Amino acid sequence: MQSVEEILGKLETADNTTKNKIENILVDKGQAVVPELVHQLQIAKGVRRGVAAMSLIRIGEASVEYLRKAANSNKEFEWVAKYLISEIKGVAA
Repeated sequence: MQSVEEILGKLETADNTTKNKIENILVDKGQAVVPELVHQLQIAKGVRRGVAAMSLIRIGEASVEYLRKAANSNKEFEWVAKYLISEIKGVAA
C-alpha cells in the first residue's frame, strides 16, 4: 500500500483528471489516512497542500479531532485547522 506522501507526490506532474483521481483515492482510504494528511497539510505546498485539505474536508468529521490536535501543537497552523473544521461542520469557526 502506498503512503500518503507517495500518493501526493504523483501530483507534481498530474493533470486535473489525475488530481481528482488522487483526491478520490485518499478520500476512499478514509480515517486511516487522516493523521498523515494533517501532517502533510502542515508541510506541503501548492497542489499537494490543496489536495490534502480537500481530502480532509471530504473525509469529514473524522478529520476534526486530528485538526484540533495539530492546531494546539502548531499555532501557525491554527487558522488553517479552524477554517477546515468550519468547512467540515458547515459553520463559521
